[in-house]
Amino acid sequence: MINVLMIEDDLELAQLLKTRLYKDDIDVTVASTPLEGLRVFQSESFDLLVLDLSLPQMDGMEICRLIRQESTIPIIISSARSDIRDKMMGFSRGADDYLPKPYDPQELIFRIDAILRRIHPTMPKKLSPFEVDEQRHEITKHGSILRLTPAEYDIIAYMIGKDRSAISREELLLNIGSIKYESSLKSIDVIMGRIRQKIGDDPKQPRYIVSVRGIGYKFVNE
Repeated sequence: MINVLMIEDDLELAQLLKTRLYKDDIDVTVASTPLEGLRVFQSESFDLLVLDLSLPQMDGMEICRLIRQESTIPIIISSARSDIRDKMMGFSRGADDYLPKPYDPQELIFRIDAILRRIHPTMPKKLSPFEVDEQRHEITKHGSILRLTPAEYDIIAYMIGKDRSAISREELLLNIGSIKYESSLKSIDVIMGRIRQKIGDDPKQPRYIVSVRGIGYKFVNE
């Protein structure tokens, strides 16, 4: 389990991120104020720090500077302040990455994973939960075979092959033989709903099949 300290005064956002990251074996300790964050940082051991900038009591840039003076812990700044000058200052104060809000929680997970693997090259890369066996025409999740219709199998296999690319409903209709092109675009949404249910994806906070506004969907096999 990766241990992350998050200094963030938006408690609703912090709880959302904490819940989502825990699903990827990332345990988040939340501090809502800079002083609390510094106290927790000095009393416990963490693998990485996620730091907001616009905080009460003390600006996040100053926290970044203070922590960097005494530790080499990786620091990701997570802030709505996206001006280039803020980014320059953040990196000059010792940040390793800068993630402008708003962002998809999955992107934060990718960045945490990338930074820690760079720092610890021997750390194994996370295994993908879904595996496609084309010869057996089977898809497994964590080793368990999914019970899928031919159309559901073809959709998942096609989307996994696209490696997190955004895919339109029209593209699915054109490229998947088990779906008749005469089918409506709405039928794709219905099938996606069934797939989400079968793979255990939360429709309110999807982890694997993510809706891409104005386009369609993408499959995140992480």
